[in-house]
Amino acid sequence: MTALRQRMIEDLQLRGLSTMTQTCYVRAVRQLAEHYGKPPDLISEEEVRQYFLYLKTVKHVAPNTFGVDLAGIKFFYEHTLKRGWPALELMRPSRERKLPVVLSIAEVHQLLGSIRQPRYQVCLSTIYACGLRLNEGIHLQVRDIDSKQMVVHIRHGKGAKDRYAPLPHRTLEMLRQFWTTHRHPEWLFPEPTKDGILPSTASRPMCAKGLQNCFKAALRASGIQKEATVHSLRHSYATHLLEAGLDLRVIQAYLGHSSPQTTAIYTHLTRATNERAADTINRLLGDLAW
Repeated sequence: MTALRQRMIEDLQLRGLSTMTQTCYVRAVRQLAEHYGKPPDLISEEEVRQYFLYLKTVKHVAPNTFGVDLAGIKFFYEHTLKRGWPALELMRPSRERKLPVVLSIAEVHQLLGSIRQPRYQVCLSTIYACGLRLNEGIHLQVRDIDSKQMVVHIRHGKGAKDRYAPLPHRTLEMLRQFWTTHRHPEWLFPEPTKDGILPSTASRPMCAKGLQNCFKAALRASGIQKEATVHSLRHSYATHLLEAGLDLRVIQAYLGHSSPQTTAIYTHLTRATNERAADTINRLLGDLAW
């Protein structure tokens, strides 16, 4: 590791950014350096400008990818190299306002039932049952499960915020049974060996990529024709709670959203809301003469 990369990582740590954010930001700067074939501190402001034009007009990267790359490169030049470049202030990713993909309860059961590896099935089931993000799920620890209060403690979530979410009894039973297969003192989902064995001495949790690949395979096997991802389980959790009549503010707390506006998007996705709206519209327009 170069001294410059180490300095950037230290700056990211001092800022208190999550491990995932640190990885994305460092990767963005590395890709910029690879594009020009030279160290990033030797790249000019105009070259950075041309690089982002390339990302937009040639590679056509997704707005989210563009935004992450911009944030990472901007952090590097402004905080690690102390260069305030006007070109970086000019750039903005295109804004997308897509509704998230949501699975029905039947589709969730169908998808989870298509998974054959127990470690992935239990982890994905827990992510859905507790409304977790992917990294929150794989990083769950034994100490996070409070069987007396029947809650799960999510530590260092997005924005470095802790929160609690209800722990269903069935999920607790499933986690207890799965834990007996490895008895790791820290991780609920330890990294397996090459032979698929779950050692009690693993130094880290399972790989996120493996979980994502398993989800994609289960989606294909289930025959569900939706562009769902692991994060769709969290969206589905929120939508299903809202359909069941749970207050939006309560769901907001469970998900760890800072703003109720973020949670309010699920009101557009609930079947009950759409059906009530359709009934009202039909009633209002039913007597119109055409």
